[in-house]
Amino acid sequence: MSLRKAYFLIFLVLIVDQLSKIYVKTNFILGEEVVLFDWFRIHFIENEGMAWGTKIPGEYGKLILTVFRIFAVFGIGWWLADAIKKRHSTYLVVAIALIFAGAAGNIIDSVFYGVIFDGSEHNISTLFSPNPYGTWFHGLVVDMFYFPIWEGNLPTWLPLVGGKHFAFFNAIFNVADVAISTGVGILLVFNKRAFPKHA
Repeated sequence: MSLRKAYFLIFLVLIVDQLSKIYVKTNFILGEEVVLFDWFRIHFIENEGMAWGTKIPGEYGKLILTVFRIFAVFGIGWWLADAIKKRHSTYLVVAIALIFAGAAGNIIDSVFYGVIFDGSEHNISTLFSPNPYGTWFHGLVVDMFYFPIWEGNLPTWLPLVGGKHFAFFNAIFNVADVAISTGVGILLVFNKRAFPKHA
């Protein structure tokens, strides 16, 4: 796969990711939900940027996370360029490009959203607001895709979790997260093709 094609894939993922986030941010109030199907909903949340809403504690936790991600993206970018230069498998190049695009998409939120949007708690947010909700490197990542395929109380005979309310699948995510997960999935499922052993 050529560098040009890899760039195009990254650009495409970033455009879809950012357009979907900007649309949700400027049309939904935080927590608002639209039910498309019982098992597929658009549910607007924001988080610090780690999986499952996890955050690094402390005053500088968000800044540390954002800076770490920026360095990680540079490392992934180097890996991508090296894989293309050495003509590695298309599976590997596509996987790295997807991971790079997804990581970059969430970094855009973290770096810029705090200074270009106002808050979404009680009103629809405004793009390029004169009263932004945060500062550089402290933006919140926009998530919206929610697939509650099954929700209910677990059977009481189950140990530890019996009788408790449970939702599958309860994660809320965005296009960038899908790109990262797909890239990692390619590396796992097509491992032998992504990393062929040369005789």
